[in-house]
Amino acid sequence: MDAVTLDGVTKSYDGLTAVSALNLQIRQGAFFGLLGPNGAGKTTTLRMLLRIIFPDQGTIHILGQPLAAATQDRIGYLPEERGLYPKMQVRQVLVYLGALKGLAEPEADRRARRWLERLEIADSSERKINELSKGMQQKVQFIAAVMHEPPLLVLDEPFTGFDPVNVAMVKDIMVELRDHGTTIILSTHRMEQVEMMCDSICLINRGRQVLDGDLREIKRAYGKNTVRIEYAGARNTFDLTPFASSVNRFGTVVEAKLRPEVDPQQILKAAVEQNVPWARFELIEPPLADIFVEKVTAANA
Repeated sequence: MDAVTLDGVTKSYDGLTAVSALNLQIRQGAFFGLLGPNGAGKTTTLRMLLRIIFPDQGTIHILGQPLAAATQDRIGYLPEERGLYPKMQVRQVLVYLGALKGLAEPEADRRARRWLERLEIADSSERKINELSKGMQQKVQFIAAVMHEPPLLVLDEPFTGFDPVNVAMVKDIMVELRDHGTTIILSTHRMEQVEMMCDSICLINRGRQVLDGDLREIKRAYGKNTVRIEYAGARNTFDLTPFASSVNRFGTVVEAKLRPEVDPQQILKAAVEQNVPWARFELIEPPLADIFVEKVTAANA
């Protein structure tokens, strides 16, 4: 059974189409990436899943059931914008939000305490939300999304405000939840997280699907047409433009998308002739960020 199905879903505002004839099938227990540039229709799509707004056309099914009030308690939602009560204490607001999802107060309190310990903020449980840092508020919001153990979790920019240590902590929890059967919809601009975590993706632009499917199959379809080079020592100025249609530089690491007629051996030969000090040279599938840029640019052309 698919966890989420959208069939021909369309939503317009004052004559402007935010989402157009969107079709999605998200299998149960999967990591699914919903991607797109700002204003693409991602947030509108998520809000329709949550019954915050309703589609003008099309149907939505959640966990095998038509979208209805009863499906909402089976979804955990972490919005991009924080939705916590700033004057309430941390544990108090978690118990309240847990009760809204059907938990008895003692059980909500027990789960809140356990999750606060898990995310290493138990010592702030009696502080008010507005006294916390952005990262700590994000942890509280994450707990609110998961503490009622929903089978479907919708996370909109879940790593906002986190340092690398806390990104790793929350990522590990997400993987653990997925491994126990939770379906996770991840909407983020952090392509490296999508690439590492998601099984399948849908890229939308101006409200329309431009790419969707199994992430590994999508990357394989592009072939190994990208060279990743790491220079030994200081950043080198070896010119890759005769060989590449695009070049991304990251300090001592460079990724170059090869022109169709270029053989990677041509680059190696030129590098040897110029005594280029390389520590690593490898042919790779294109990064998801490059595919994202290419598809959005082509759709906007």
